[in-house]
Amino acid sequence: MESRIPKRILNSLINALAAGVVPRTGAPYIAIGRIEETESLLSDLDNISDGGSSLRFLIGRYGSGKSFLLQLIRGYALEKGFVTADADLSPERRLCGSNGSGAATYRELINNLSIKTSADGGALTPLISRWLSGKQSALASTGLEIGSESFLNAMRREIYSVTEELEDKVGGFDFATVIHKFYLAFINDDENLRSACLRWLRGEYTSRSEARRDLGTQNIINDENWYDYLKLIACFVRKIGYLGFVVFIDECVNLYKITNRVSREKNYEKILSIFNDTLQGKAPGLGFIFVGTPQFLEDTRRGLYSYEALRSRLDDGGLLGAGNYRNLSGPVIRLIRLTDSELYALITRINTLYSECYSYKIPLTPEQMQAFLTVCLDKAGADIMITPREIIRSYISLLNILRQNPEADFDNVIGDVGSTLKAAGTDSAETEGNSADALNDFEL
Repeated sequence: MESRIPKRILNSLINALAAGVVPRTGAPYIAIGRIEETESLLSDLDNISDGGSSLRFLIGRYGSGKSFLLQLIRGYALEKGFVTADADLSPERRLCGSNGSGAATYRELINNLSIKTSADGGALTPLISRWLSGKQSALASTGLEIGSESFLNAMRREIYSVTEELEDKVGGFDFATVIHKFYLAFINDDENLRSACLRWLRGEYTSRSEARRDLGTQNIINDENWYDYLKLIACFVRKIGYLGFVVFIDECVNLYKITNRVSREKNYEKILSIFNDTLQGKAPGLGFIFVGTPQFLEDTRRGLYSYEALRSRLDDGGLLGAGNYRNLSGPVIRLIRLTDSELYALITRINTLYSECYSYKIPLTPEQMQAFLTVCLDKAGADIMITPREIIRSYISLLNILRQNPEADFDNVIGDVGSTLKAAGTDSAETEGNSADALNDFEL
């Protein structure tokens, strides 16, 4: 029987899951649970497509499925006709910095710019070129001869109709100038000018004088203004036919780890600026999803709650602590543990994918699969702390052992898995305890 999943995607999916990393493609094939969270985030896409804007914080423990849900929503957004960009923060990539770390985040976002036909990133050139080609084809169909003076004037009017709205925004004049220059490079087959335009749009110019010499612009994209240019991109892509622009920022815990208080607060100020713009409707067609851990959000010394302006906007005031209630319409979405039935459905789905990937008949009965979950959930605190990553990695390890060792006995293997999980649980508890050590947070 022919595989329903492309072999390349299937292999990538299984390898990523076995390694404990989030697959960039194929997420819908393994999606289990998170229905309410997904519906809430998809409603944001509807709002963005109507010209609104949104911002969400996706909060959960390591391995709880934050990054997976991010990739799932990213896939849905691309299918619907959005432009997306994603980046992981790191010590070198922040939202704000004096050493180019803010611009580095912008460059990573543009490098990962994606559309439906370029889902793996690198979509900046195809996005603009396809728009210009479409305009040329439309004008040619009216009887105008390509390359004639009337044709060039008509193309110029079409481009101005898109960019004139951008010129009234912060940085819009330079952005429109570069788009015009890109068109000139497009029709004249000028590779040098085209490269200069792309270099400017990617934020790779470090000198204003160099950009002025090559393109005639007054400014370049840098640490201070990169967010303004994301707003311009959102406006631009809507003008050329896309539904909007959705930006995903993962590993926000790296902002929490910044030891210098002033530097950390400047990054939180940038988040506050984005928060205010999106929720006040000042960034039409733009959506943000920030992904982080509970410490990144709730720590009152180094997390977002340490910045009073953000805490007053994000704190639920204790209203949700009295019962098992959730508010999925607010800016913060907290991921809770998957239910036992969802975890069972998850390993059942893995059975199907693994069997298809390796042409291997899984030799496990439903009772044995339940026994595996019982071992996983038997460790202290697993009722609320167990994560899908732990379950998936352990289960794929079990399947690998059974496939490569036909003589292996399930009961013996599952005993080894249980010991490994308990040891991992102890290490995790020690790590979290160390991270809470006051000495680690000591600041001058």
